[in-house]
Amino acid sequence: MEACGRRVAAWSQSLASPGKQQVASWSSTTAIDAGATATTATTPPYSKPGPTLMTATKPRPKSILSLDLGKRRIGLAGCDPLGITVSPLPPLQRKSFDRDLKALQRHCTSRKVEGLVVGLPLDSKGLPTDQARHYERYGQRLARALKLPLALVNEHSSSWAAAERYNLQGDRSGQLDSAAAALLLEQWLREGPELKPVHVAAHPVSQVNSDSGA
Repeated sequence: MEACGRRVAAWSQSLASPGKQQVASWSSTTAIDAGATATTATTPPYSKPGPTLMTATKPRPKSILSLDLGKRRIGLAGCDPLGITVSPLPPLQRKSFDRDLKALQRHCTSRKVEGLVVGLPLDSKGLPTDQARHYERYGQRLARALKLPLALVNEHSSSWAAAERYNLQGDRSGQLDSAAAALLLEQWLREGPELKPVHVAAHPVSQVNSDSGA
C-alpha cells in the first residue's frame, strides 16, 4: 500500500439546480502517498493514546463506506476494493433513521460495500465523549441494519484537518463533512482497526484506534 500512490482528488464545487441540494465532487488529479499521514505540521497537538486503547493493525483493503456523523448531515466517502482511490460522496442530509438507512443502502448496493467506518469524536487524550458514545450506538445500529461489519476510528480534529487541506473553512454545504469522511477512510486504510461484526463485543469506545492521523 505504501508503495502505491492513492489518488485522492482536489476538491471542486458543482452548483446544483435551484431547489436541489448542492453536490460535492472530486477530480482525481492529485496523487497522495498512501503511507503518508493526513496531518500537517500545523495540526494542533494532542496527547498520545491512553494505555487502555487498542493497538491497531493495518486492515485488508476492501470497498468501504466511511461516515462522518453530524447532527444535520452525514459526510460520506468510499474507496475501491483495493483501497487505492478514496472518493468523497455527496453528503447525506439527516432525517429519520429509516430514511437515512435507505439512502445508505443505495450507496452500499451500488458500490458493493463490504464494511462501514464510523468516526468518533474522542477528546484530546483519546478518551470517549458523550457524543462519541452516541455516535458509536448509531454506527452499530446502522451496521446491524445493513448487515455489515464495522470499524470505529478517532475523528479528533478531522474536520479541522479537512478544512485546512481543501480550503473549506466556513463551509456549510456539506463538502467539509465528506472531506472529513475521506480523511477518516485514509486513516483507516493506514491504521485500522480491522472490521468486526457488531454482535461481537469488540467495539467499546475504549478500543477505538485513537492514533488519529486526521
